[in-house]
Amino acid sequence: MANQLPKRKLGASGIEVSALGLGCMSLSGVYGPSEDDAGVEVIRTAIDRGVTLIDTADMYGWGHNEQVVGRAIAGRRDRIVLATKFGNLGGKDGKYADGRPEYVATACEASLKRLGVEVIDLYYQHRIDPNVPIEDTVGAMAKLVTQGKVRALGLSEAKPDTIRRAHKVHPIAAVQNEYSLLYRTEAEEARAATRALGISLVAYSPLGRGLLTATSAEPRSLAKDDPRARHPRFAGDNLIHNRDLVERIEKIARQKGRTQAQLVLAWLLAQGSDVIPIPGTKRLPRLEENLGALKVALTPAEVAHIADAIPAGAAAGTRYPEAQMKSVYL
Repeated sequence: MANQLPKRKLGASGIEVSALGLGCMSLSGVYGPSEDDAGVEVIRTAIDRGVTLIDTADMYGWGHNEQVVGRAIAGRRDRIVLATKFGNLGGKDGKYADGRPEYVATACEASLKRLGVEVIDLYYQHRIDPNVPIEDTVGAMAKLVTQGKVRALGLSEAKPDTIRRAHKVHPIAAVQNEYSLLYRTEAEEARAATRALGISLVAYSPLGRGLLTATSAEPRSLAKDDPRARHPRFAGDNLIHNRDLVERIEKIARQKGRTQAQLVLAWLLAQGSDVIPIPGTKRLPRLEENLGALKVALTPAEVAHIADAIPAGAAAGTRYPEAQMKSVYL
């Protein structure tokens, strides 16, 4: 029987999820080699520990991730809230997003098949297509709800105006944007809009792709084969600057008797019940460590102290390489 974790609501959808979800992207080789059986074990262990929000996307491993998740949730479908995404083309043929209504329907059918399910609980537009009005895309997504293939709708990397326009067409349950102590300027701008509309903010990369868990004892540069090296925040002087910032968190975590991961996740959880972090990991000890954040109590003064340690906008380097930056926060 699964453990009970604190719950949070997905907007006004009526769907409740564990306060911490599980992001599954790393289980498809995005951050170095991954092994399917180990990935299945991580997902199943998370479910047994009470995690109910399982997050994937059709572009993680180009369908591979959904297949792994499908394997893992077989026999456990009634214990989880399944979220997946469509429309992120990752720069293939120079194109980063596809929000055409006909593509929405095709992508959904393909995801249902790979996941081995009849309904997706939360279906996100993964990247906003600047060439298709958001109203058209969300209109097509709304048809999936009517057809019983999807329960609730979401957007990812969406800015306030896009969120408001989409919400007028069909209720948006959640917006998934990058949100961490290191990268929060845009996220907090979006959160002001989602909060006003009663929409949840799902925080991806809440550990800054591992940067917030780094320690001062680690090397000051990444190995050449580390996939994160292509991200500006991990490059050269930017990495040195950012690791200096993280050392401030390391000190606070040590004083609190918690790990850095637990401290920064607890800080996100303390931002409000409408914020749902989805840290990802390939390793069971990291999963247990992350879940420990749910037991960290922070006073308002501590929340403010942590925020002051890394002021908004203090991190060096953009969130993605230059070409990909054109496809986020639209």
